[in-house]
Amino acid sequence: MVKIDKSEFQQRIGRIQGAMIEKHLDALLVYGDEYRKENLRYVCNFWPIFERAACFIPRKGAPILAGAPEGELYAREMSIWNDLRNVREFACVSVPEEIDYPLANFSSFKATLGEVLAGGNKLGIVGLKDMPAFVLERIKTAVNDLQIIDAGNMLSELRIIKTAGEIECLREAGRQACLGYQALLATAVPGNTETMAAGAAEGAARKAGSEDINFTVFGSGKRAETIIGRATQKVIEEGDMIMAALAVQYEGYVATVEYPFVAGKASDRQRRFLGALFEAADVQQKYLTDGVMAGEMVRAVKAVFKKHGLTKYDVYPPMHGIGLAEAESPYPDANAVYPLTTGMCVNSDISLFGHPDGSNRIEEGFVITRKGPESLTPFIREMCRKGI
Repeated sequence: MVKIDKSEFQQRIGRIQGAMIEKHLDALLVYGDEYRKENLRYVCNFWPIFERAACFIPRKGAPILAGAPEGELYAREMSIWNDLRNVREFACVSVPEEIDYPLANFSSFKATLGEVLAGGNKLGIVGLKDMPAFVLERIKTAVNDLQIIDAGNMLSELRIIKTAGEIECLREAGRQACLGYQALLATAVPGNTETMAAGAAEGAARKAGSEDINFTVFGSGKRAETIIGRATQKVIEEGDMIMAALAVQYEGYVATVEYPFVAGKASDRQRRFLGALFEAADVQQKYLTDGVMAGEMVRAVKAVFKKHGLTKYDVYPPMHGIGLAEAESPYPDANAVYPLTTGMCVNSDISLFGHPDGSNRIEEGFVITRKGPESLTPFIREMCRKGI
């Protein structure tokens, strides 16, 4: 079974503590919840359900994971670290009544922060913009003269180049996503509903070992113009453009796949539209190489759309990073001047929306290497290579 082992988590904490010393931080708090899970998963492997959590990292020594009572046993099962505490503010049931947890033992922000700060007062927070205001206020008032520094970029920089273990997790997520998409293609046919096709995809990915489906985007016919949208009970009709993306999570790592197609027989106009997307995807392949400037890749894709008179339907950059989040750095635009680097893992996001002949996108995963891109989602790559 592909997995990130404890030694890699220990190495991550070591690098983080080195960065903390460089940035003169006395402690680091990494916040996470069910939706914004990636940084918390990176430092301790925990992913909350309903509740909130934080990993407190001192400049020296082992981290402390703080969560809430309902998830305590689950956290002990998942977390790499043994020191686990409950904090009242992390309970996440939004009702006006005060909920009692008679069997729970609680710690306070004051005690936990005092321990990891070890007499200091400079606290870096990762996830500052994701944290509820009342939780941040409790943290601010827990320690006298506390200085809070937004440390989000520090972790983003450490996460941008993937290890061999991370790449294998993404490769497994990609395998599961491809199996899901094969089921989607077989079910997204005239006479079936959008939910039937989405359900087939999600079920196949789960059966293959997925721990979660981050999302399934689905639109058929005119609904394909929504850019994002959920599957409905709409019946798929002959000639409907199908815009469907499947984001599959394995051991925290997310692979997203999307192949643009038509249910039944495509018209000549639909073929020309889809052909431009496939052409742009093939051109992009030439630039997903170590040392290529990210903006150069973006400009090359945009040049394809300009050639076909499609620029005004090009809605956002054609690539973003992947990892513990479905979309993360790098996320270049046409002006980006940094190079793509070996070990970056990226997803294409080549899209055209609002065109009279349809709307759609291509999403497939790659590892950047010196020899060019290695596909994490080979079924989608082969489908795009063949075209419609």
